[in-house]
Amino acid sequence: MKRLLPLLLLLAACQSPEPLPPAQPDAIGFDGMELYSPEPDSLLMERFRLREADFRANPDDVDALIWYGRFTAYLGNYDEALAIYSSGIDRWPDDARLYRHRGHRYITTRQLDAAIADFERAAELIEGTENEVEPDGMPNALGIPVSTLHGNIFYHLGLAHYLNQDMPAALAAYEKSLAAGNTPDNVVSNTHWLYTIHRRMGHEAEAAAVLEPITADMDIIENHAYHQLALFYKGLLTEADLIGEGSAGDAIRYGVAAWHAAEGDSATARSQMERLMQEGAWASFGYIAAEADRVAYGW
Repeated sequence: MKRLLPLLLLLAACQSPEPLPPAQPDAIGFDGMELYSPEPDSLLMERFRLREADFRANPDDVDALIWYGRFTAYLGNYDEALAIYSSGIDRWPDDARLYRHRGHRYITTRQLDAAIADFERAAELIEGTENEVEPDGMPNALGIPVSTLHGNIFYHLGLAHYLNQDMPAALAAYEKSLAAGNTPDNVVSNTHWLYTIHRRMGHEAEAAAVLEPITADMDIIENHAYHQLALFYKGLLTEADLIGEGSAGDAIRYGVAAWHAAEGDSATARSQMERLMQEGAWASFGYIAAEADRVAYGW
């Protein structure tokens, strides 16, 4: 029996392996919460592998690197995406697109100062250059891109300042984003943030003025949530029209909650933001804004 004991202990050890180390969070929230990305679906994985293979075959192509970084981020691997963009910046330090995309993922991972620095550098690099349409990583139903490089740089710069509670800087950036393109989709997305910022700053007349171009019959391709919010702010839709049975997306839910805060109803704002953070996607801008507001204002 004693001769069998070592073998039995070895078999027991093989059947009870050491536990795996805990997974590292994909981001840390403003409130210190560990955030983990959901598992990607098979179609997204297939598209990622194509982009990865293209980059491996063309390592000196900055466009291939940008797409590789974008799809790495779509998987929820944000630290890896940041490393990819950083390696690109080491090689192509004057390509504004690299700072624009890295800055976006600094927002996702709640690194606001780094995001602002990247977008400000991108803004310097595009000064005096012709604007260009930015291709969509996840095309809309019509396959028509609705944003531009210049617009996206200032849009995300404005968001980073907004999350950092610097409303004057956010306002200036969103005004530049709006000026970068006047397509209906660009108008409604920027109008949402401009309106919210003006109200947070107590600029009631200015908030009303930014809504003047908004109409119900605008030809929106992609930014339907922001269009609905703008119509709500203008009094053409009700809160029930937007929220309905509670199936609204994070952008609408944040916009309505922020509107309640501007109306002085912080209790409703707090309740709606808490629900958004319980049910929403932590990488969405609506969720991130709700999280930042709750930390800053206790909503």
